[in-house]
Amino acid sequence: MNLTSHDIIRKPIITEKSMAEMSDKKYTFVVDVHANKSQIKKAVEEVFGVKVEDVKTANILGKTKRVGVHVGKRADYKKAVVKLTGESKSIEFFEGMK
Repeated sequence: MNLTSHDIIRKPIITEKSMAEMSDKKYTFVVDVHANKSQIKKAVEEVFGVKVEDVKTANILGKTKRVGVHVGKRADYKKAVVKLTGESKSIEFFEGMK
């Protein structure tokens, strides 16, 4: 399976915790479940034009939800926390959300 940089990075995760980590140049994304850390690093550097120092990943299991007698499950996904180098510029996409 051949993934492009835009396929690997699905969407940003916007939570209080992820907003607080932005001051440390850490950004959180939902990424493709098949992507590894080196692919995520390359994709973030290519899409946003920044230098990545570290990538931490976690596989998140979807919650089971029910409505009455119907039981369903949210999708599983992979989360990546990307730390930028000290001299790297910040990602402008997030700047308006603080």
